[in-house]
Formats: sequence, structure tokens, C-alpha cells
Amino acid sequence: MAGYIFTLNNIDSLNKIIEDGIYSTNLNIPKNNTWKPHHEGTLADYLSMTEGDNVYFFIKRKIYGIGKLITIAGDCKLLNFPKADIPIVNDYKNLQDKMILNSSEENLKNRFLCTFIGAPAFFKEGIDMDDVLESNPNAFKMLRVLWKLSFIKIDDIENKALFDMILKSNEKYINNHLFHFNFSSNMHNRVKQLYNEEYTLNSKNTLILAAQNNEIKHEMAIEASLIDYIKKNSSGIFGRWDYLSHQVVASPFKPVDYMDKMDVFGYRFIEGYKSTISKYLVVEIKKDVANVDVVNQVMKYVDWVNREYSYGDYNMIEAFIVAKDFEMEVIELKDSIAKRNFTQGRRPPISHEWSNLRLIKYSYNIDSQQLEFEEVI
Repeated sequence: MAGYIFTLNNIDSLNKIIEDGIYSTNLNIPKNNTWKPHHEGTLADYLSMTEGDNVYFFIKRKIYGIGKLITIAGDCKLLNFPKADIPIVNDYKNLQDKMILNSSEENLKNRFLCTFIGAPAFFKEGIDMDDVLESNPNAFKMLRVLWKLSFIKIDDIENKALFDMILKSNEKYINNHLFHFNFSSNMHNRVKQLYNEEYTLNSKNTLILAAQNNEIKHEMAIEASLIDYIKKNSSGIFGRWDYLSHQVVASPFKPVDYMDKMDVFGYRFIEGYKSTISKYLVVEIKKDVANVDVVNQVMKYVDWVNREYSYGDYNMIEAFIVAKDFEMEVIELKDSIAKRNFTQGRRPPISHEWSNLRLIKYSYNIDSQQLEFEEVI
């Protein structure tokens, strides 16, 4: 399973969130009633959540765990109130009874939420970040860039290393509830009582707000919609992917403000074997017309995935560029630019050629209010 690490300010917040079994990011609503890219990026992160993913919390250099996302009603991620995905300032008194998190007017900032339980428990003993990183240096990639982020998603390998570290450190407390944070079912029961289809989290309203005729004004809105589309259409043009992540850092050792991030990263397992990865996904998105520079950019990400994940086997990588359209030069030169030669085996060595980059046009269907995709052949 993958994992999510949520950043908090203090232990009081941690106590309350674990007691409720609900996490929600605070989002300030823009004055012009338009989602900004970071709002759409947060939505994309929530849309990538899957029941069973592990949950951790980070406070002042310490990581606390362990939980997992569960579906209380509908899904493991929801809207806090109907139309919470529309960026308008709501009246708290009129909306309070429909809000899942509703203790104060501040909860109007809680637009998206996820539900979780301890698995096996949230231990009061936090683990120092440096100790975690030193426990398995080769496993941790995203954890090293947690600074200044509200939360991050970690892959199965990184999650397993973190899970093992926290569980081993708390082995003597596994069945001792005195060393666990408390949980109450009250808020989960509230989710059950309030839930209906109006609390469903999807990308539809975000697309509507970002649409201009059949184009989308924000790349981040396309990212959110693409993740939503892939999770719901495993037999669609992009295929099935068991893990999807938004904005993966592909150059983790640069200063934080200059990190190079690929838009969507993912992988799928061999059918029936959840511990063996079959393919890796790389997606670069452009809201307008893509040029040759975009091809060079996505190939940089392909090389990074090959180096960090597939370890020399380019054939494990499937790459896509999603754009409104493509310059003719891109279509003509794709097969020569987006190519890698590599060798596998020793006795005898076998030469291979990778050319698995696909060009996908997007368009916004005004009637269905959804994105549609067409491959450029």
C-alpha cells in the first residue's frame, strides 16, 4: 500500500484529528471565487487517495503513526459539505448542520477530507525524522522533501520502510492502549448520518470553473481531472494503474523552491501479484500546444524513473504527453527524440530500444462537462 504523511503544527491538533479519524487541509478561499493552482493541486492529491493507504502525521521533526484510510460512507475521501468544491464564501450558520467538520466557522476552510482509523494504532511515541531516514536510506525519496508541504504521498516501498520503522520502535506498545492516541467513533457516525451523493469528491466542478469553451485554463485542473479519469477508467486510453501520485519531485536534491516536478507518476502491479511492479507511468501535461521542449522535458523524467525505479529497464516505463494540441514538429520528431537504447543481460548482452512515448490530445466536452482524450498516431 501507499502512504500519506500529513503535516500538523502541534500535538493538540494531532490529538483531535486522531480522535475524530478525519483529516482535512485548511484552504483559504480566493476573493475572486476562483480556485488557484494550489487548490486544484490539493484536490488532485485527495483524488489519488485509495482505501487502505496508510496514514502518518509529522510534527516538529517527528512522525506519528500508524493508520489507514477507510470508507465510512461513499468513499475514503469526501467533501466536507455540499458544493465545497466550488470556491465561494459560505454562511456558516446556514451551512453548519450540513458540515461534517462543523465545530466553528474556521471549518469552512475544510473543503476536502479523508477518513481513517488506527492500523494497528496511532502510537504516542513519535519517531525522529533523521532516525527514519537513516533506517533505510535507499527507500526514502519523497520523505526527504516534506518540508513546507501540507502533506505528501509515498509509494509502496517508502511506505513499507516507514511502516516497519514505526512498528518496530513501538513493538512493546502494540497491545498497550495507554501508549495509543484515543479514537472516538462520533465523527465517523456523523459521516454516516450526513452522507449522500452531494458529498462525493470528484473533478467535475473544478473543470467547469477552469473551462473556457473546449479548453482548460489551468494545467493543475487538468492534472486533477486526469487522476480522477484514470482511477475510474482502468480500461481507458491510459490503462490501469494501481498507484497514482500528483506532482512527484524528480529532482529531490535541489533547493525546495526549484524542485523539478513531473505532473503525474504511477505504477501498476503484475495482475494478481501485488508485490511485483510491472510498469511505471510518467505524464507531462500542457494546457496549450506542446512543442519539442516538452518532449525533452518528459524524457528527462523518463530517465529519472529509469535511474530511480526501473534500474536500467526502460521497457518498464510508459510515458504520455497530454496537451490541447501538438506542433507538427513534435509529431514528426517524436520517434527520433523520444528514444532510448539500452542493454540487458550479460551472457549474452541483449540490445533493446525504448520508444514508448504517446501523444494525447485533450478536449473539454461542454455537454458532459468532462475531459475527452484522443491519441495522436
